[in-house]
Amino acid sequence: MMPIVIAADVRKTFGSVLALDSVSIEIAAGQVLCIVGPSGSGKSTLLRCINQLERIDSGAIWVDGELVGYRRIGHKLYELTDAEISRQRLTSGMVFQRFNLFQHMTVLENIIEGPMTVQKRRRSEVIEEAMALLERVGLSAKRDAYPSELSGGQQQRVAIARALAMKPKLMLFDEPTSALDPELVGEVLAVMRDLARSGMTMIVVTHELGFAREVANEVVFMDRGAIVERGSPQEVLMHPKQQRTRDFIAAVLA
Repeated sequence: MMPIVIAADVRKTFGSVLALDSVSIEIAAGQVLCIVGPSGSGKSTLLRCINQLERIDSGAIWVDGELVGYRRIGHKLYELTDAEISRQRLTSGMVFQRFNLFQHMTVLENIIEGPMTVQKRRRSEVIEEAMALLERVGLSAKRDAYPSELSGGQQQRVAIARALAMKPKLMLFDEPTSALDPELVGEVLAVMRDLARSGMTMIVVTHELGFAREVANEVVFMDRGAIVERGSPQEVLMHPKQQRTRDFIAAVLA
């Protein structure tokens, strides 16, 4: 079966900075890939390229069997229109460091906005599904609250529910706990553990090495835009072969 995500020799620069240096990954449906590494190593850029928030300079990315950002006709590639890119982007849901909730909308309104306006689905059906998602993330009692009335952990759980409301085949998490107070991290990771157990395909950029050890099928360590080491959590996090990986893990655990 074809992997749900294939990135092949992806390069991305920002001016003179090489953000991604010939990065290649694959992830099968139902798998959890955790990407770890120091700040500025290209982890978030890779996620943003997969979700077409950044355009790659060379290489190729396929998501759910479709070439991302381009249409191939014969031997030529043609850039997709903004509308076509928006359609492709619906395959994946993305959860950012910051929660990016609409401050003027209630929790429920935040979750139903996308399915109703983008997918043109019935309000009654969408509300029913949204309430089930709020139950799943432990926030059904907060349906009428506004984001400003919630803790950071609660806002992030709403952000996860909002992404899931679009019924994506793939979930991308860009350091979803890095902006949270330490005591709130656990409640977000618990929701993500539940998602992983349910069979959701996930790519998670994280500094939570314990979470990566527990839920990942594969761990990738990145530094300076390149993949330094990859393998099972046991191999990469417990018995890393590369000195750069060992130094990073020692620094995180110090």
